[in-house]
Amino acid sequence: MPPGEFFDEKDTLASGERAEYHRDRVCAIVRHAYDNAPAVKAKMDGAGVRPEHIRTVEDLEKIPVTKKDNLAQLQKESPFFGGFLAIPSEQLDKIFLSPGPMYVPFKDSPFYRGQAPRGLHSLGFREGDRVVTTFSYSFIAGHYVDFSLRCLGATVVPTGVGNTELQVEVMHTLQVAGFMGTPSFLMNVIRKAEEMGYDFRRDFSLRAALVGAERYPPELRRVFEEDYGLATGESYGISEFGMPASQCPQNKGLHISPELLVEIVDPSTGKQLGPGEEGEVVVTPFNDIYPLIRYATGDLSVYTDEPCACGRTTPRLTGILGRVGDAVKVRAVFVHPSQLEGILSRFPEVARFQARVGRDKERDVLTFVLETTQGADREKLSQSLRDNIKGVCSVAVDRVEFADPGAIPEDRKTLVDERPWD
Repeated sequence: MPPGEFFDEKDTLASGERAEYHRDRVCAIVRHAYDNAPAVKAKMDGAGVRPEHIRTVEDLEKIPVTKKDNLAQLQKESPFFGGFLAIPSEQLDKIFLSPGPMYVPFKDSPFYRGQAPRGLHSLGFREGDRVVTTFSYSFIAGHYVDFSLRCLGATVVPTGVGNTELQVEVMHTLQVAGFMGTPSFLMNVIRKAEEMGYDFRRDFSLRAALVGAERYPPELRRVFEEDYGLATGESYGISEFGMPASQCPQNKGLHISPELLVEIVDPSTGKQLGPGEEGEVVVTPFNDIYPLIRYATGDLSVYTDEPCACGRTTPRLTGILGRVGDAVKVRAVFVHPSQLEGILSRFPEVARFQARVGRDKERDVLTFVLETTQGADREKLSQSLRDNIKGVCSVAVDRVEFADPGAIPEDRKTLVDERPWD
């Protein structure tokens, strides 16, 4: 595979050249952020660090991380973007709402255009392709994949999720070549097509799928690639940055975009870890508009800096292994314990509760276990809880279960992730 077919010179730098490239970009963005983003200046001043103290990537350790779990509070204290916006808000193209709630600024810029087409082209998406996008346009995911596809020159077919029968007819009639969405929803569409009498491999033009926002089990990948002949790959999406990492056809990890720096750090200290060591993903984007210096995502991963057989030399994340902190991603949406506690406080008949996230085949399952006061109308409570959670968190509750008094420990965690991450 010749360099340049799926990537450019920034993806193929030798190790020494890459270290120099990262050093120069890190020093420049730290200086820019210090001068233009008040929150960055405040946290650096609080740590006794000035831009001239950052001369290498390793020097980033001197700057405290900003945790994802804390960003919503920072935005409340300093509307609208917590002091991290480095341009006047009037210059923004869009402002997105992310669960928390948090506000995410967006402006068409070299940062986003530098990321956009890489992962898509490497998986077989091409100029002129018709591509179904099922990510919600209410959040940045739907917009960002739309933006990325248009940067590539593809034709976007935004369908959203649900109504699988209509999805089947759209994909068949328009001879759709690409799909973007969760792997579980793609499987649902394929099954619906077969129920409708189609031979999916023979009757459809789909050849490439970029999936994300939930775990992609190896067995499901095998089904897509071997049974249906699809080229598939995962992306790593972060609402604040777009698509910072994505797979190449080798499927040997997620290539990190050259438009940002990723550190893997010890979650308790913020100290950088080496290749093969598990830690938290901390991102510094080379984004002049929204320079979130050392943004701790809460995701756990491992990286390798070994060159890939595809020809790229960019570091790769081996995948997302789990979460640190309190927030848990459920079907592509982050749910925060503080959100749940605020909602449940509206129900005086709930004495104690716990939310649990599990897995049923290819789908995340959100269950609420409730202890209630005597005489509570459980049916009415269950429906009202479902409505409130959906309205605030933008994720549906699958099950509401009722427990005997004392069954839920007093020192329990509000939100528990019970999914297997191995």
